[in-house]
Amino acid sequence: MKARPFLAVVLASLMALLAIAGTAWWWVLAHSPLQLQHQSLAMPLAARFVPRQAPLSLFVFSDGRQLEGYARAVAPSRQRRQAVAAVAALRDGAFAAAGLDYASELAGWLAPETGLALLADSADAPPNGWLLSLRSRDPEGARRFVQRFWQTRSLAGTDLQVSSYRGMGLISGRGGLVGQPSQPLATALINDDLVLIASGRGVLEQALDVSQIDELNQAANPAFQASLRELGQGVALISARPQALEPWFWPGTTGVVAALRPEGATLTVEARIELADGATAGPAATPPATPDGPAAAGLLQAYRGDADSLALLQSPADWGLPLQALLQRVLAAESGSMPALVAAADHGPLLWAQGPLGWQLGSPAHNPDPEQLQDTLRAAGLVEAPLQLQGQTVQVWTRLAAITPAAVRKQRGDSDPSLQATLLGAHTLPAAGGADTPVWWAQTLAVLAEQLQQRQPPRQRLNQLEALAAPQALLRWAVAGAPARELLQQWQPWQLLSGLAGQPLGEAAQGLALAVEPDGGQLLLKARLQFDG
Repeated sequence: MKARPFLAVVLASLMALLAIAGTAWWWVLAHSPLQLQHQSLAMPLAARFVPRQAPLSLFVFSDGRQLEGYARAVAPSRQRRQAVAAVAALRDGAFAAAGLDYASELAGWLAPETGLALLADSADAPPNGWLLSLRSRDPEGARRFVQRFWQTRSLAGTDLQVSSYRGMGLISGRGGLVGQPSQPLATALINDDLVLIASGRGVLEQALDVSQIDELNQAANPAFQASLRELGQGVALISARPQALEPWFWPGTTGVVAALRPEGATLTVEARIELADGATAGPAATPPATPDGPAAAGLLQAYRGDADSLALLQSPADWGLPLQALLQRVLAAESGSMPALVAAADHGPLLWAQGPLGWQLGSPAHNPDPEQLQDTLRAAGLVEAPLQLQGQTVQVWTRLAAITPAAVRKQRGDSDPSLQATLLGAHTLPAAGGADTPVWWAQTLAVLAEQLQQRQPPRQRLNQLEALAAPQALLRWAVAGAPARELLQQWQPWQLLSGLAGQPLGEAAQGLALAVEPDGGQLLLKARLQFDG
């Protein structure tokens, strides 16, 4: 009988220890930087001060240290120091561009919400001002920051002006980091936990004006609210309009709202792209689920060879203006005119690959229509001829060009120029009765021979396409590390980020994959940028 109280005490002690251990484990998980992978999006407090037509707004739901911790947690041990240093350099460079020193002025009080908005005088004007918003962990931190911010700048000779606007206290003057030119600045402290810093008093007054009128600010915008609900999760939120990112917006698009979320060593991007009135992505607002799915899957299964870039397109001839413009731009830059002509006539699935030996296309046997396509190629000045390749009859397409200049012929008295045939492409002929056998187009005979030799499929590119989880997409595109880095280096926003960090940020990129699908009056974009890990 005496053993029962003892056992009860032991059992209660064990339960208490388990509860303490469980609470400690929950606390560790809740505060782990890996939680950034599952962070839900919420309406930023500062969105109330951003005009709806702002060319660009960016909100980062991190205090700066969390991103360093995440990089440390997911980077390989041999590259951990470099990854953390790159994240810290980008963070410090971004604040330094606004005249702030993160380590001495922000690290001690900054809460997980930082915003930046570029503002313009009108909806179609380029940005001419910026607004930085900083959340504080406590009221004292924000108040002390504003005091020290202007104290250090007044000691450097800055003349300060203190005034009131819409019931808010404003301080304005000029300031900058040591060794950098000063710039007009203005600050306001909102509810003791939100600091607004603007590139001048006029910009700050504009932000305070729109905060009082729901019809003018971003937080009360129904479209922006709907995008947040659809996107769901993310560590950063971006809203942009064409005047901020020209010429990188596709024709026919009017804006984009995107969420960035880390996933291990991969950065995922989900975006909803608005289309202008009358612009469509395809023949219908929403195409049938997995159109021509078996034919598309057959192309992926049948493709062989090395591919630095592999894309699966669905009915590219029926795409609307935005995607057609993107496709023509990419094909012209990567492959030339012949793939663009084939894509413009294709009303079914089309596979496009780019490898060390050149480009390659694959399509079902009679889509596009061979006769219609031949007429299109002949009209473009291409000449066809049959040729035997590994026991199969293939067609080659060439363009004849004079290699003897007219002036030289006149001097010599020649009447006919010397001609040279330039091979622009070759393709296999549809097999008799083989409707399920794909037709292959290639830049050179070497590429076509590689396909006919039945080599191994590009497993890494196929895995990238599968990871997108977008079987209904009109476009799925996977790119290897080296060409992905080249694409990033040509992208103006990425160049800006690299400039802020003071080092190239794309060196660790190991692959890029993206998918685009229509959804009513919008395009949905999914992208995955893989880093070392």
